[in-house]
Amino acid sequence: MPNQVPLVSYLVLGDDPHLIAHECTNCKARFFDRRNGCAKCFGTEFKDVSLPKEGKVRAFSVVHSAAPGIKVPFVASVIECGTTRVSANIINVDPKPENVKLGMKVKLATYVLGKDEAGTEAIGFGFEPA
Repeated sequence: MPNQVPLVSYLVLGDDPHLIAHECTNCKARFFDRRNGCAKCFGTEFKDVSLPKEGKVRAFSVVHSAAPGIKVPFVASVIECGTTRVSANIINVDPKPENVKLGMKVKLATYVLGKDEAGTEAIGFGFEPA
């Protein structure tokens, strides 16, 4: 297997790819970025928690215009993974509104975004129909 690096720090690669969130130990609010304090309760202690790899589409939009170099159309979405909402693209589906439904079950999927001169792969994530 080639050397791989995740595009974001909250994507864990390996035999069981999954997402992690930083959970406030006081109020259980979850964040993907590093925090010194909780935005909900101002607590200062966090623990890492793994998110479910399956979820449901809570909102989506088919995007037809993007920055140069970004292939369009694509489906931007909000996925509910247990009690945590994740912003991600829906991948491996024809990006048309009739192919994505609110409440649709999806699962985490990883893919290669690119490769450097040494062969190291940058890995991204999205959700695909379950």
